[in-house]
Amino acid sequence: MTETVIIALVSLLGSLAGTFGGIITGSKLTNYRIEQLEKKVEEHNKVVERTYKLEKEQEVEDEKIRVINHRIADLEKYHR
Repeated sequence: MTETVIIALVSLLGSLAGTFGGIITGSKLTNYRIEQLEKKVEEHNKVVERTYKLEKEQEVEDEKIRVINHRIADLEKYHR
């Protein structure tokens, strides 16, 4: 083989190694970022679920307060 062919093959191997190395590194970074985003979404969903539950509990408490206020009003009318 001539010297030029050997240099071309070595250059080809170097280019292939660099390209595949970059692809693998980029893929790992992308997967890591996706995992981090999934964790953030999961935390966000937990907050949304807790907020929904708290809103439902608040509605129950508001209803209890309305009933209590109605009873107080009835007692005030009765004692007048």
